[in-house]
Amino acid sequence: MPIQEQLVAEIAKEVVARLRMQLQPQISSAPATYAAPSQDGVFATVDEAVNAAYEAQKKVAAMSLDDRKRMTDIIVRICNDRREELGRMEMEETKVGRLDHKILKLTNMRFVLGVEAMQSEARSNPTGLCIIEHAPWGVIGMMLPVTHSVPTMASNAINILAAGNTAVFGPHPSGQKVARYALQLWNREIERELGVANVLTTTSAASIEAAEEIFHHPKIALLCVTGGAAVAKAAAMSGKRVIAGGPGNPPVVVDETADLDHAAKCIIIGGGFDNNLLCTGEKEIFVVASVADAFIAAMRRAGAFQLDRDAIERLTKAAFTFDGAHAHVQKALVGKDPAVLGEAAGVRVPPGTELLFGETEENHPFVSVEQMMPFVPVVRVNCIDAAIAAAVRAEHGFHHTGIIHTRNVENATRMARAMNTTLLVQNAPSAAALGVDGPGYFSHTIATPTGEGVTTPLTFTRQRQMIVGSALRII
Repeated sequence: MPIQEQLVAEIAKEVVARLRMQLQPQISSAPATYAAPSQDGVFATVDEAVNAAYEAQKKVAAMSLDDRKRMTDIIVRICNDRREELGRMEMEETKVGRLDHKILKLTNMRFVLGVEAMQSEARSNPTGLCIIEHAPWGVIGMMLPVTHSVPTMASNAINILAAGNTAVFGPHPSGQKVARYALQLWNREIERELGVANVLTTTSAASIEAAEEIFHHPKIALLCVTGGAAVAKAAAMSGKRVIAGGPGNPPVVVDETADLDHAAKCIIIGGGFDNNLLCTGEKEIFVVASVADAFIAAMRRAGAFQLDRDAIERLTKAAFTFDGAHAHVQKALVGKDPAVLGEAAGVRVPPGTELLFGETEENHPFVSVEQMMPFVPVVRVNCIDAAIAAAVRAEHGFHHTGIIHTRNVENATRMARAMNTTLLVQNAPSAAALGVDGPGYFSHTIATPTGEGVTTPLTFTRQRQMIVGSALRII
């Protein structure tokens, strides 16, 4: 770095340090005046939960980044140390997905960005110096999905605490018990180590009414919703800013240049993970016809189990209900093991099978609907252009995730531009986009409708600029 830039950076750092000292709020040792007693963050009413988080946020905002890191480290540590207990509790309560993958998702909290994302910025020109800081919003209302109750809460908690916020969580009713239990574990240890209570709060019972109260409470500064379109729409009607994780139906394109054995292994890893509950998971495959037979053989070699047309028809009748031309997923099969789907299809699936697949037409409901089951349809297409066009149609403009297996970088570039998705993965399982055996970073909230993408601490900050006049210029 040139010496002039080094000097400007050093001055900026010194100014930031002094401003923080001058503007740092005083932390009162007195208890909150209107926060009702809780059991480590669990309150009887939304109002009590919000007020407690509101008082805690004043202290969290005043913390050093080192202390905020201590808080997020506690969450990561507890998720890892108690992964089997929490994973089993979530599996027993939600009854969807795979136990081993529930456990693995908790260890993945180490990939979530924390305070390392909280970097100050500075720029200068002949008129003076501009210092840019990222300030917290305050108390954030956060809705959780049933598919990943504790992992979503953990990744969100790491993000918001690193940024100086606190949160009130609204769990899905079918995942509320384990969410409350995990939140209590984190709060108890954070209070013990740092002396701050109720940095994360919730209510003793989850309900639609509680969610509505969170959406409209005047002390909730920002909303973050991870789940279906209905809850995102309800949050948007609150008039507050909303960070929304939307639906996904990630297509996979396999062209004639792909390493077919590698592609098959990657698709099984991604599409089979937690029985395909992840919104990033591989949901349908478009393969160029000239390599389709070889690709199907590669899928079988890699351990996927192929269903024939009759079995797919039987599975379709069990997996969907139909309202005219519209197909609706039957919840009874969502997130269930391949063996359960096999039984519905009238076939016996070998033990240890992680993913089912079979050939369908493009207009099949397994292609067009985000079904969250460990069955992936395979559609033959004439060429790469047809594959990309079909992938765009299947993704429905959700702007979520696309996957391509190709050695042709131009094909990957064309797909990325055509899809315009938040995540585009080439020659890897879908989870590589989230830092799992890949270069991405992790979160269970991928804000596709509102455009923030994979959430980080900076997602939950507002920008502040401090302008210093030309008196500080040194050049």
